[in-house]
Amino acid sequence: MNTTWSRFNIASLVFGFAFLYLPIVLLVVFSFNESRLVTVWAGFSTKWYVSLFHNQSFIDAAWVTIRVGLVSATVATILGTLGALAMTRYTRFRGRLLFSAMIYAPLVMPEVITGLSMLLLFVAIGFDRGLWTMILAHITFSMCFVAVVVQSRLVTFDRSLEEAAMDLGATPVTTFFKVTLPVILPAVVSGWMLAFTLSLDDLVISSFTSGPGATTLPMRIYSQVRLGVTPEINAACTILIAIVAVGVIIASIANKRREVQKARDEQAAARN
Repeated sequence: MNTTWSRFNIASLVFGFAFLYLPIVLLVVFSFNESRLVTVWAGFSTKWYVSLFHNQSFIDAAWVTIRVGLVSATVATILGTLGALAMTRYTRFRGRLLFSAMIYAPLVMPEVITGLSMLLLFVAIGFDRGLWTMILAHITFSMCFVAVVVQSRLVTFDRSLEEAAMDLGATPVTTFFKVTLPVILPAVVSGWMLAFTLSLDDLVISSFTSGPGATTLPMRIYSQVRLGVTPEINAACTILIAIVAVGVIIASIANKRREVQKARDEQAAARN
């Protein structure tokens, strides 16, 4: 009976991973296809990557995507961290329920509603749509994810470390930057990476808030997919997958090194 369930579990696991990752593998493989037909293999070639880097519309869209992602992720990380501090440190203040609802609402709000509401806001105040409207919209929906990640770390934070620093004469600002921030930095970095990834991948909200000259890479890919999938799109998606994979690997290595260094420091402290 145990053997049967074990085989069933293994088969389910293999099927699940194949269902998730086999399309991605096929996309990467056919990005190196010689033929323009994305379903017929005609030999190995990198010409579509060369063609992609000579496609100015894709280059411009990628540059817009990177600028929007970097700016929105950075601002969202700052605001989300401050929001998490307020939710964790100040448990009782007037309007806390409304404040927490405003932070967590974008988590459950459909992107169509968020994008439409942002569009109506910009139209009502007479703000021309473009790069900055997209950045503001991305900050709005990604800030809540950062707040949740950082708050989960602050809940388990030992406040006695801050109290000890202030007893030794450190100001609240110095205590935050010298004591609190280094401890919660992994959560802050994780929140930034999550916000950047969400901005990089967003299509719906960007479509509502974009304007002339502010087309992101997902929007460009979607507009071309409606006319038919080309190997250039496969190449662009492969590069995005590679960037995300490299980022995850670097974050994992950094986290592993941090854990090893922490273990060494604890062992050294125990010896002393």
